[in-house]
Amino acid sequence: MHRWIWSVIDAPPNPDCPGCQTLLRRLEHVEQQERRIEKLEARIAQLEELLRRNSSNSSRPPSSDSPNQRAGRPPRPPSGRKPGGQPGHEAHMRAPLPASQITRRESSDPKRCRRCAASLASARALDPLRHQVVEIPKIVPDVTEYVLGRRRCSHCDEVTTAPLPEGVPHGMCGPRLSAMIVLLTGVYRLSRRNAVAFLQDVLGVKLSLGSVSNVECKMTEILSGPHEEALARVQRAQVKHLDATSWAQNGEARSLWTFASRQATAFVITTRATRDAVESVVGKVRGTLVSDRGSQFGFWAMERRQICWAHLIRRFTAFAESPKPRVRSLGNALLLLSRLHLREWHRVQKGKARREELQNLVANLELLFLHHLERGVALRLPAVSGACANVIAHREALFTYAFEKGVPPTNNHAERELRTFVLWRKQTAGTRCERGNRFAERIMTVVHTLRKQGRHVLSYLDQACIAALRGQQTPAIMLADP
Repeated sequence: MHRWIWSVIDAPPNPDCPGCQTLLRRLEHVEQQERRIEKLEARIAQLEELLRRNSSNSSRPPSSDSPNQRAGRPPRPPSGRKPGGQPGHEAHMRAPLPASQITRRESSDPKRCRRCAASLASARALDPLRHQVVEIPKIVPDVTEYVLGRRRCSHCDEVTTAPLPEGVPHGMCGPRLSAMIVLLTGVYRLSRRNAVAFLQDVLGVKLSLGSVSNVECKMTEILSGPHEEALARVQRAQVKHLDATSWAQNGEARSLWTFASRQATAFVITTRATRDAVESVVGKVRGTLVSDRGSQFGFWAMERRQICWAHLIRRFTAFAESPKPRVRSLGNALLLLSRLHLREWHRVQKGKARREELQNLVANLELLFLHHLERGVALRLPAVSGACANVIAHREALFTYAFEKGVPPTNNHAERELRTFVLWRKQTAGTRCERGNRFAERIMTVVHTLRKQGRHVLSYLDQACIAALRGQQTPAIMLADP
């Protein structure tokens, strides 16, 4: 601006002229104000962008949406169907328990007809109806007292006490009670204080907070082998999902990873979310990895990866909600293309389309995707051009799902597995020590893996405790390799 002013008046500033000096100072002040205005406008745009973020256009969870954001969600269009089960739907009825689980049986026969009151003594008998009532018996703790004799030696005056029988715990908690304690604190997310209250109110067992902590410590050691076994099974799987969230240890930041396959889920808490941490979790590069676009996954071959389309769609939604027309146009185009190939994938899953049709559609859409992404790069806008360039860098991992069976287009499986751990973190704010981390990751790994196989969780934990007391190997958590 200085040059423009002096070029207009066709004369250089006179250093001895007070008017010129005053004008120079004012021009410098104006330039400073203009630079400040530019920074403030950029800051305002950045803050407005943060205010527009919600669970539909960012990685934030739905629980973080404000009431206004929830009210602004478009309502689902009415389906036109009545509430409840629809005609022709598959019936879901409670199956009667087998005879082996029936404790007692009571029978009764009708004496007279409910219409005419005639005697039914000689009437033809039909198949009876069966009505089963499940009740919980009164719970009385089973307490075994071991009387250990003591003798004083007549020669050296030493007192000797008889040892506990083999398989008897040194604490007061038996195997099944120990299994229930870790279920309450590690799976159902009860605080230790609430777990103590539950055990006393429901089971009639009085425990201290320290006893609960001791049981958790012992179970942490017992479940070390099953945790490694589940992690190894996921590492060998042909299709595996990986995702992470934040964790806290005594207020310090940690990373919680979920590594999941169809048969097993393994949770690992690491100090940092670095590439070395990821490599320690996933082990040898094998199979197809479904994840987001994190840079720490760069060691995995791009053609053996599948980028989560749910993350991409949230990013494209943020583009479509931008106040800038060119960015909105870009976002709408990318969203349209995303919906086209995902809708075709759902049709393939339902058996309404062939996989070859999906592959042909993807081959045609890929060029359009790249065209629009390159258009976004050419805009040279913060948070837009860089994101588009990053997606282009992952182009080989965008449509793996269309050509590899068993590979989904999203990482929803890992996110669902991680959800229970996120709730734990919100309720407890994490853990206080490394032992707490190991207990959390191991108990959740065991429970999630057992449930995937349809196995009874409490029974397995009970058997694991019994095996540890007898000095035996912990039961295998995985079924035989398929």
